[in-house]
Amino acid sequence: MTIQLSDHFTYKRLFRFTIPSIFMMIFTSIYSIVDGIFTSNFAGKEAFAGINLIMPGIMLFSGLGFMIGTGGSALVAKHLGQKDEQRANQIFSFLIYFTIVAGIILSFAGWFIIPIFARILGAKDDLYNYAVVYARTLCPALTSFMLQSVFQSFLIAAEKPHLGLFLTFAAGITNMILDAVFVGLFKWGVIGAALATDIANSIGGIIPLLYFIISKKSILHLGKAKWEGHALFRTITNGSSELLNSISSSIVGMLYNVQLLKYAGVDGVAAYGVIMYVGFVFAAIFIGYSMGVAPVVSYNYGAQNNKELKNIFRKSITIISATSIIMLIASEITSGLLASIFTSYDDKLFTLTKEAFAIYSISFLLCGINIFSSSFFTALNNGIISASLSVLRTLFFQVTFILFLPVLFKSKGIWLASPSAEATCLIISAICLISFRKKYNY
Repeated sequence: MTIQLSDHFTYKRLFRFTIPSIFMMIFTSIYSIVDGIFTSNFAGKEAFAGINLIMPGIMLFSGLGFMIGTGGSALVAKHLGQKDEQRANQIFSFLIYFTIVAGIILSFAGWFIIPIFARILGAKDDLYNYAVVYARTLCPALTSFMLQSVFQSFLIAAEKPHLGLFLTFAAGITNMILDAVFVGLFKWGVIGAALATDIANSIGGIIPLLYFIISKKSILHLGKAKWEGHALFRTITNGSSELLNSISSSIVGMLYNVQLLKYAGVDGVAAYGVIMYVGFVFAAIFIGYSMGVAPVVSYNYGAQNNKELKNIFRKSITIISATSIIMLIASEITSGLLASIFTSYDDKLFTLTKEAFAIYSISFLLCGINIFSSSFFTALNNGIISASLSVLRTLFFQVTFILFLPVLFKSKGIWLASPSAEATCLIISAICLISFRKKYNY
């Protein structure tokens, strides 16, 4: 039975509606992990470190996609809640066409910017070559990469979360198989890893594009569109937290790498790469849930259904709090196993990665409410609060602790930065959620 945005959501119905988004994000992170596993084990830690050095810059483009997807779907779902499907489809179509044009332009620009970017990060010799080759190989599929991020949100707004999960699964399986062939069998190194990602992203970006053109049953479909300056502005402000989160994460990732090169060398950068790959699997649960529930929040906000909005909010806080405890326990138990998958060939790197991950994983107890809070305010079309929480969490607090804690605790201070930032932001998130309850009636 299809679950609609207008339904009353029990715990069971909420799980059924959000689980595809959760699995979609988990699976996306898992097939990214496979990229890292093959590169680290078959191309070596220098190649692996090169990819991770340039990765923060690449993720900026994903952030642009998520900004348009989350900000746009909040606006579109609000119009659906107001029973204005024609307006919802006009905005949806414009945003997809805008993403395609922006992706093409950024693909060309990225080719020339990447070498400069790698030098700024301090990459030299083989590290520089690996980073540039990997990133440039990703450029041709950048538009598909952005569309994949956009459609992850719009498929939920179109009440088709299972289709989003299927496409992510298909893209992930494709990436894994091609990683095994290109990197493991053909020994193409970072080029093989990037080509596998290009082809997988094309599946996730092009197939839903065709679906929204052809499908007659979807409540959202691609049609004629005109320039929608106001809608674009609303989308950017609504989704600015997702873009700022990506920009902040990229800046923080660069700062992590700079500090780690200073305090722990190439091994530190490689260890951080492992933590980022694995850590995203745990965070993906919170991101996926927040992404899945956001259109429901936007719909009920647009429909002024305060009773259901309160119901969704209470249940979400309960679910995320319980999951946070489970995530901490699971991460601490599996830290050694997860580190060995990437670094078993190097005892020193394995020990460093295991110890670092055990410290870093404390953040999984704290980040869930922070991620949900930012997404919740995006869904309520309050981009200012959402963006403020995102910038504080992913940039201001992170940078402060990354720069300050190593002075006291050396390399261990770097791993403590994320838990410290999440703890500080949790206080701010709680204050915002309490302060705005009367305004939005949740």
